[in-house]
Amino acid sequence: MTLRRLLPAALLAAFALPAMLRAQDTTRSVRIGLTYATGTRPGVFVSPVPGVHADSIRAMLSRDLEYGDRVSVIAPDGGDPPSVTINYGLYGQIGAAALVQATLTSSGTLHVVLHDVSAARVINVADFPLTGTALGPAWRLGVHAASDEVEYWITGQRGLSATRILFIRDQKMWSVDYDGANAGPVPGLGGALSPAWHPSGRYVAYCELTSGGTLVVIRDLVAGTTRRIARVGGTNISPVFSPDGKTLVFAGGEDGIELFSVSFARNDPPVRVTVGRGSQNMSPSFSPDSRRVAFTSNRLGHAEVYITDVDGTNVDLLTTTVTERNPYRSNPDWSHDGRRIAYQAQTDGGFQVMTISLRDRLTNQLTSDGSNEDPSWGPDDRHMVFTSNRSGENQIWVLDTETFRSRQLTRVGSARMSSWSPRLVSPK
Repeated sequence: MTLRRLLPAALLAAFALPAMLRAQDTTRSVRIGLTYATGTRPGVFVSPVPGVHADSIRAMLSRDLEYGDRVSVIAPDGGDPPSVTINYGLYGQIGAAALVQATLTSSGTLHVVLHDVSAARVINVADFPLTGTALGPAWRLGVHAASDEVEYWITGQRGLSATRILFIRDQKMWSVDYDGANAGPVPGLGGALSPAWHPSGRYVAYCELTSGGTLVVIRDLVAGTTRRIARVGGTNISPVFSPDGKTLVFAGGEDGIELFSVSFARNDPPVRVTVGRGSQNMSPSFSPDSRRVAFTSNRLGHAEVYITDVDGTNVDLLTTTVTERNPYRSNPDWSHDGRRIAYQAQTDGGFQVMTISLRDRLTNQLTSDGSNEDPSWGPDDRHMVFTSNRSGENQIWVLDTETFRSRQLTRVGSARMSSWSPRLVSPK
């Protein structure tokens, strides 16, 4: 059974933005998974990894699984159990439901074995290619891919480790790994705002800052080429791709800002979507079926979130004002499962991240510490990245929306406008 493939090594060495991976064919059992009580996080022990870069591989696997918030990684106080033979009873005593063994082979692959401790047997085996320079971006991506597959074997939910987050720092576009490593500017770009991923992971759209105003640019991360979208007035901002990859919608205009759509494949002129009659309409986000768009509009005199068909028909007010003295709701991001839209809402202490259910329109506040803005869903619809000043200045944080556990992703310099990539690895 094949799993992953990498983009060309030159791209990975330069920027490490891989599109879909595929692992080597391996001997592999049928995935059965572990049996554990609903609502609990099964204990997982990652055994010592023999050979070169052992500590780094083990640390990455353990950290990735812990960051997924679906398992508990065990680090026994008494040290590691003996590794000569597997004593399932001993691992059970320290609370492990699963045992992960990893070995770096002479051919450059990471050989991973998953044991079901209670059943005292192996339930999955697979090899994952580690390409590029050891400990480099592409090499690390291979380890992250292994972590995601192990999480799937255990829980039935694939992890997010083989993803990346784009963000803006000092008007430059940066990229950072899911675990906070490999933060650096995207090469070859000038001033940039509002990055957005294409569903293939190969392209990025963003707002380019120029002396004559702003314009929307599509960057091919493999070829290193750019394509500029025709201007609509002096302001051209907040681009977003449709989930089917065929359409790009952005906001443009002069005194009034409207949404416009363009074909991704063709160089057609932008087509107007909204009719706001002088209002500001921006920050679009597509529904999973690519047929509708959520966006921010101040057509009522203050910002609220609306939904429209992609052709501009059937406009619907999503958020409503009840008790707020200074209502302001903006920057929607539609979840991949179509059930919720995240957005930012003004409160007395700044902004907070909220979600609204598309089924019953019930809202839920996810943040309260500091001021929090610009939510972007992860591919699992459980985690999101957002901008927060809770550490003293704006940084990118990751939130588990089920447990409300958060972790700081960026640390040096102010960071904002984050966008979570699609999974950059795809099972085959």
